[in-house]
Amino acid sequence: MTLLRPYHCALRLANSVPRSPARPFTSSIPRAMKVFPVPVREDNYAYLLIDDATNEAAAIDPYDVPKVKAAADQLGVKIIAAITTHHHFDHSGGNKDFAETYPGAPIYGGSQQILALTNQVKDKSEFTVGKDIHVKCLATPCHTQDSICYHVTDKAEPSQAGGVFTGDTLFIAGCGRFFEGTGEEMDAALSYLGTLPNDTLVYNGHEYTASSLKFALSVDPTNAGLARLSKIVAENKVTTGLSTIRDEKEWNPFARLTSSPVLYGLLPLPQTSCIDQHLIPRQATGTNPDTPKSAIMDKLRELKNNFKG
Repeated sequence: MTLLRPYHCALRLANSVPRSPARPFTSSIPRAMKVFPVPVREDNYAYLLIDDATNEAAAIDPYDVPKVKAAADQLGVKIIAAITTHHHFDHSGGNKDFAETYPGAPIYGGSQQILALTNQVKDKSEFTVGKDIHVKCLATPCHTQDSICYHVTDKAEPSQAGGVFTGDTLFIAGCGRFFEGTGEEMDAALSYLGTLPNDTLVYNGHEYTASSLKFALSVDPTNAGLARLSKIVAENKVTTGLSTIRDEKEWNPFARLTSSPVLYGLLPLPQTSCIDQHLIPRQATGTNPDTPKSAIMDKLRELKNNFKG
């Protein structure tokens, strides 16, 4: 299984005024499962997850149902389910409209707080979309306690890594705020996502990549991965799906809590011109070898919340 990354097509679909039939970008590898981002609101993403074997699709976080339906209609696919990453209104707020538009279609999510929920899931719950798309649920409480990430793979291509819909838990080079959780929970959530295959594509809930990149560079300015991400941001208005779990392990400061740049960046370094910063003991950052990762995560999140870059 491999995933389609039709970003330019997705933007045309979101505008609902295509000049010609949609022609999604594909590589030379046959694609059985397709993911179409549909931008909604100012910076949110809804998605269509399409099983080519049946031409059926699930809508992920379909906040703007008419826009998502227009995308599906143009693609000629049948929406058969909705998948909700968490209960916040900008992600579940379209569910009642969805239920009215697609009566009988299941609406999956992690708690009864999710509007119009029909199928509550929990960690390691599994279900199928169409014939071949396998969905495994990963509970990642922190941003909200009902946050669920959905790892999707194609049963017809079991050697492929698939993709993961991360809502507001993992962003490209960033993570969500801890509205209902703690640093310890976010560390656990990102570590859990880090157990997915390295080539898993990341489909997140917002287009926050440019701002996340600025903060990451303030923490780790010489990171080669962030140099690559800078090019991605410069060349793409839609960046979702252009990152993998491997990339996040390389360039996301929230996934690299014990790396030297993150540790040394938490507090100002002592004023010195004669000591290489890599030789400065860890105490210079206000940490020590026994500092809990949860405390590092809390401090890093505080810095990001206050970042003005």
